[in-house]
Parts: sequence; structure tokens; C-alpha cells
Amino acid sequence: MKAIPLKDIKQELSHLSSNELQEICLCLSRFKKENKELLSYLLFESSNEEAYIESVKNHIDEGFETINIDSYFYIRKSIRKILNQTKKYIRYSQKKETEIELLLYFCKKMKTFKPSIKNSLQLENIYKRQIILIKKIISSLHEDLQYDYNLAIEDL
Repeated sequence: MKAIPLKDIKQELSHLSSNELQEICLCLSRFKKENKELLSYLLFESSNEEAYIESVKNHIDEGFETINIDSYFYIRKSIRKILNQTKKYIRYSQKKETEIELLLYFCKKMKTFKPSIKNSLQLENIYKRQIILIKKIISSLHEDLQYDYNLAIEDL
């Protein structure tokens, strides 16, 4: 089956009634967990971004608490998993401020993690790549926000 361009989908959706749109959304949520999570964000959490950020931070905390610290292999694997989940939550929001907040929090958790990430080159590289990404995103924001977030980066 060939995917139809977004423009055509948007046009077709404009012709549907609200009941038909509701059925389509419910059908989408049955197929993939990510679709259901995105719908949950759009319906319940997009109106209160601060609460959403806090819930994702709690999820990050839980992930760091459950890391197996027996070897750096398991630590790297777990940290990559936490980062992938965090980026998935960032995609739902699509707001630059949310992305910066969550990535800064992730980096802060990495920096304070015991055993230290300095003993693993791969973990240090993950950390450095996230800092570079944060700086890149910050450069596209308003000057006042840039200043505030740059101060946060200097703390790291």
C-alpha cells in the first residue's frame, strides 16, 4: 500500500464529520503504542506543558534508578534507552523549550550518576553530543531565553 501525501490526507479529513474523525483517531490508537501515546499527549497533556515536563522528568528519574551498575555495558545500554524514550516524548511536544528542559535534565542526571561517566568514553560522547544539540537548539530561541539556558549549560 502506498502512502498518500499529507496534503491529500488533510484535504480528505476536512470533509469528514466529527464522529468519523473520532473513529479514525481510535483506529490509529489501536495499531501502535506511539500513536496512542501521541493522542494521549495531544488530548490530555498539551494544555499543561509544565506538568508534562515534570512527568517526563519523573520517568527519567525512574530510568536512572533502575540502571544495572554491574558494568559499563549495561549502563550505556540503559542510558541510551532512557535517551531514546526522552527524545520520543520530545517529539510529541515539538516545543523547543520543552526539548531543552528535558535534555538539560537528562544531562544533569548523567553528570551526577554514580559510577562516573568519565570512566567510559562512550558515555562521555553521549553527554557531549547532547550538550552540542542543546546549544544548537538554544541558538534558535529568543535572546532572553538564550541567556537563561546558556547559564544552565554553564552549570553543567
